[in-house]
Amino acid sequence: MDMFSDQQQTVLAVIIGVYFLVLVGISYAINRNVKTYEEYSVAGRSVRTFPMVLTLIGTAIGGSILLGFMTKGYTLGMGQVWILIVILVPSVFMALFMLRPIREIGSRQNLVTVGDFTSAVYGRHARFPTALSMLTAYCAITGMQFVAVATILNLTIGLSMTQGILLGTVLLTVKTYLGGLKSVVFQDAIHGTIQTIGIFALFVAVLIASGGWSAIEAQASTLQMSDQLSPLNVSVSQMTVLLLTLGAYQLVRQDLWQRVWAAKTMRTIQVSFWIAIALQTVIGMAVVAIGVMARFGLQLDSADPALIYYQAVAAVFPFPLVIIMVLALLATVISCADSFFLAGSASIVNDIIKPMLHEPDTRLMLIYSKLSVAITAVIACLLALYIPHLVTLWVVGTAMLVSGILAPVLAGLFWKGVSRVAGVSAMWSGLVFAIVWQVLDHPFGLHPVFIGLPLSIVVLVGLSLVTRDERQPATTPSSLG
Repeated sequence: MDMFSDQQQTVLAVIIGVYFLVLVGISYAINRNVKTYEEYSVAGRSVRTFPMVLTLIGTAIGGSILLGFMTKGYTLGMGQVWILIVILVPSVFMALFMLRPIREIGSRQNLVTVGDFTSAVYGRHARFPTALSMLTAYCAITGMQFVAVATILNLTIGLSMTQGILLGTVLLTVKTYLGGLKSVVFQDAIHGTIQTIGIFALFVAVLIASGGWSAIEAQASTLQMSDQLSPLNVSVSQMTVLLLTLGAYQLVRQDLWQRVWAAKTMRTIQVSFWIAIALQTVIGMAVVAIGVMARFGLQLDSADPALIYYQAVAAVFPFPLVIIMVLALLATVISCADSFFLAGSASIVNDIIKPMLHEPDTRLMLIYSKLSVAITAVIACLLALYIPHLVTLWVVGTAMLVSGILAPVLAGLFWKGVSRVAGVSAMWSGLVFAIVWQVLDHPFGLHPVFIGLPLSIVVLVGLSLVTRDERQPATTPSSLG
């Protein structure tokens, strides 16, 4: 489907190319001042409120939200706003009960990854299964951003999806490799602003072009599809899967834990987190609504609903503004991709490579960190080529992570009676069975998270009741505050 003329494709190609070069230049400039592993991985633990809010939003609202959720709004209606609710609920839980203990233990022990936390609670044998769970999830989620970039390049400059995935991998890898979290946070401040303004501008433009909400309701009624405008039009089974994958994943997101530790003060992360979850929920709902309005307001008849973002933009904006909206989409994707890159690569360098080194210095760890970005890129690229569907890739990745470490992490934060052997066993059993279930293509129609997570909980509780061991005093729930 050719959405742009040859001349427009040339203009878009040049502008997108320049945009990426500018980002790489910024990363290189910031990288010149990044001298230690801690600066690269947690931005020197010095991020202030404004950039923290924007980097949290930039990481939360990615290609899967903007493209995938808009598609779901177009095809399934306003009931898809419940996807945002199942993300909001655990986010509020985390803000109320988890931020402080995560921050305190991280600051006290200079933690960099969730694997640092689980090894502090359950011993060194917990580090590898945690890293494996993180890599499974974050390589899938990073691959999802490669797919989003490829989709943009396919529609704007005519590259095939395979070519787009490969090119997107190279461009995003170079940018992330150079800068680390300091560069990511700085660029997220820019990207977060662009994407937020862009999404709301599109929402208003589509609403006006549709003739207002009453016109949208009238069109839906004419088509006998008024149920599509109801927020309650959603299946319980769909929401259950999403709650246990995308929702539960919020509690063990390594990129989010790293930002908790990167904040300058405890108040910085508390204020930033509440602002971010409110804004990302409103933004997400606006994205779903744009999809609904594109169908019933703009009355776009899309042969491929996955392209509805581009069709809506082209329907309400002249070409110069279309260029800006394409850059807003790129900003949305990039702000997620580099954060997930660093979260995945941190598990490699911190939880797999570092334990094998004898007294590694911070400069050596910095070198290994950058090498780990490249390793993450290769794995994520292969996953993107294997599962080139945005939300599917996201749900699969988060299911592996939730099945493997959700129960052990929460128990490590809040339950004094959990034992080390129970924690490690729960990680392995949940992760392995979830992966096997996925490979077997969901026997009996059950999603892997319905197998891995319950098994992990049963193993964790059962073994903790029959085994006892000594927890390190610094990591017991009482000492976590």
